[in-house]
Amino acid sequence: MSAADVDQLSQWAALGVPVVLLLVTLVGAAVDGVLAGGSRNAGSGAGGSTAGGSTAGGSTAGRGRAGLTVPLAEAARLLRQRRRGAVAADTLLWRAGVVGMPVAAVLMVAVLPVGSWVVADLPVGLVWFNAIDVCIWAFAWLAGWGANGVPGLVGGYRFLALALAYELPLMFALTAPAAAAGSLRMADIVAAQDGLWFVVWMPVAFVVFCAAVLGFSLHRPFVSPVATDITGGVLGELTGVDRLLFEAGRYGLLTAGSGFGVALFLGGGAGPLLPAWVWFLVKTLVLLVVLLAVRRRLPLIRPDRLMGPAWLVALPVVLLQVLVVAVVVIPKG
Repeated sequence: MSAADVDQLSQWAALGVPVVLLLVTLVGAAVDGVLAGGSRNAGSGAGGSTAGGSTAGGSTAGRGRAGLTVPLAEAARLLRQRRRGAVAADTLLWRAGVVGMPVAAVLMVAVLPVGSWVVADLPVGLVWFNAIDVCIWAFAWLAGWGANGVPGLVGGYRFLALALAYELPLMFALTAPAAAAGSLRMADIVAAQDGLWFVVWMPVAFVVFCAAVLGFSLHRPFVSPVATDITGGVLGELTGVDRLLFEAGRYGLLTAGSGFGVALFLGGGAGPLLPAWVWFLVKTLVLLVVLLAVRRRLPLIRPDRLMGPAWLVALPVVLLQVLVVAVVVIPKG
């Protein structure tokens, strides 16, 4: 392949990867809407009966189908909603934090090898992922600080406390696949799983990684920065387009994290019959749906109650996982 062909492929990848991220995110949000409708229906069915004396199956199915349109309906509502400003808000920092969330999701997937497609094939792609994860700290905090309100400020500091809890276990969870592959390049990590996915012998690192993905995307059980006990926290002052961008960023980060979970632990695009990029997207969507389903069954965890389990349980266990990887890999040279 000539240099011109490589440049053209990179240009198409730069355009296609964000679009694919958006499409997978929309599908995930639609599935989340269906799951939300299903849980409400289950709750109403358990609590009592309808006026006719029983719950109609057609009504339940109709609500499930309606859940598919939840993301589009919510986006249309927020686009029509008038943007509200706060008194003496630092507008520049506020907007930077809000816009930064979806931008972080796009920057994350830039180093993901979707089959043979990759926007930026960095030799330190895994470090890039971790660097963008740290940038999310600033974006979430700025979105709370810039509003110049107590709920937003409390929510921003709650996220910092949350990030301090999950970040160190996450860093060591990322170390395990990098050590096994002997590289920080994402394509090398995917290639090292030929024949055996890392999730098979790195289950602890995989679970810790998935928990951290729920953490930096602000999904349950790590939703205290946007909890109702502080009137929405970081989300409290966001309306209209601002709220839409922040929420899109949360779902986009969850999707990007799912993609990295596939590349790091689930073999990337490995699979029979179908092209590698199709397998990669299918696995990403499946992991995204699993995370959305699991987080609905988890209780909210306060940051002050997370630090102990994160550093006293998760961190030693994931360090033991890295030790196991080192013992397996070092004799192989």
